[in-house]
Amino acid sequence: MRPETTFSGSGLCARPARDIVADLRGGDLDPADVLAAAATRIMQVEPDINAMPTTCFDRAREEIGKLPERAARNGGHAAWLAGLPIGIKDLNNVAGVRTTFATLALADFVPEISDPMVELLESRGALIVGKTNTPEFGAGGNSTNAVFGSTRNPWDTRMNAGGSSGGAAASLASGEVWLSHGSDLMGSLRTPAAHCGVLGFRTSPGRTGGGPGSAAFLPEALQGPMARDVRDMALFLDAMTGYDPRMPLTLEAPVTPFQSELDQLGRMPRIAFSEDQNGFAFVEQEIRSKLNDAMQAVARAGAKVESTCPDLPLLNETYLSLRGLHYGAVTARLPQNVQEQFGERLRDNIEFGLNQSLSDVYDAMSKRTQLYEIMRLFLSDWDVLAIPVVGIEPVEVEQEYPEMVDGQQIGTYENWLRFSFLATTTLLPAMSMPVGFTNSGLPVGLQLVGPPRGEARLLQVALFIEQALGLPSTPIDPIVRHRP
Repeated sequence: MRPETTFSGSGLCARPARDIVADLRGGDLDPADVLAAAATRIMQVEPDINAMPTTCFDRAREEIGKLPERAARNGGHAAWLAGLPIGIKDLNNVAGVRTTFATLALADFVPEISDPMVELLESRGALIVGKTNTPEFGAGGNSTNAVFGSTRNPWDTRMNAGGSSGGAAASLASGEVWLSHGSDLMGSLRTPAAHCGVLGFRTSPGRTGGGPGSAAFLPEALQGPMARDVRDMALFLDAMTGYDPRMPLTLEAPVTPFQSELDQLGRMPRIAFSEDQNGFAFVEQEIRSKLNDAMQAVARAGAKVESTCPDLPLLNETYLSLRGLHYGAVTARLPQNVQEQFGERLRDNIEFGLNQSLSDVYDAMSKRTQLYEIMRLFLSDWDVLAIPVVGIEPVEVEQEYPEMVDGQQIGTYENWLRFSFLATTTLLPAMSMPVGFTNSGLPVGLQLVGPPRGEARLLQVALFIEQALGLPSTPIDPIVRHRP
């Protein structure tokens, strides 16, 4: 059961994104009024959560004037956002807006040109109101950095919001924006979604843009949508989809919009469920219990739910090697004056990537193919594999990562995020969605891993689960139990 909460923001901020967009499209709402509501809410809650440390309200007001021209080109698109305010993660350039990548060396950087994904979203009617907080270059499961400090969890401000899209998740949960952009390499939008009680979608490569511009052909680090419920997620997914030659992995938008696919469920979902992915990572007993409770409720609603999971040999080693390739190809190639100011966590990731042998890399490529084939065949019998997002509730914001899970020392910080490895390694779509709360009132997330390019079916199953559980998706006032 969701804890009792309050919401003191504007009624506009509490409504679903799709309803706001419908009223904007129909002329029943003025984008200036929606922007004003978002700006007021951001100013109201930022002192407590520090989710969107950089704002750009004046720029957003100027962008309103461009909406009629953009509507003439895109107004008929299924995901025309019509002036809806959104957040952009502080790893993506927004022209004229401070973009720090959460590193001291770029603390005052203001790009002249936006990233392609930002341009795409603005062309489809999004108004960017600010940059959401993240760890340095996204390397970490706690959104804290030396430029802006720590993002706090709206459900208990003593706790962290997860990372690296922690600012985006906290911003959604507290009603600052209706939709927020994230990215994912090691659960970077799935973990914060689980910690903050919202949804994060790591899509198939190319479905929602691509990776960093300096490594545009690497499929491990991907951009993705974050929202407060499944129908809003489908709206944002449609807005982020489409081919752009500047992002070479991008796919053409599907003929049928994802919003329309939601209502094509057909047969009841078939859900394979594993509470620990065959013991791949430690899980607290309370998290196991909450996930099992949720799956029982979904089964009672008519879905086929069975406890099963395929063997996934050498997943840990394969994922870490692929992740190392990302750091070796991206952050290790940045100018020396930038690298000189990197923190220890980022340096460690780069060192691991650069110190791999060619044999390590070749093995990872071979094992990735084997793991993909295992999952492809497994998911021919199941719509999704449901597993934890993380095995523990959020910990104190001062902790970089939990040292113990279920009474076990976890060792390196990568180990507590192991449930994120499968989707990244096999390049399968995966969504984190809320399914309950711990006894202390903190959100619990479930991860759904879908078949190759199976975003539509995954969304359908997620909507079924959401409706079966009946959890409210409205934003909350931050529960302030610690004030910085």
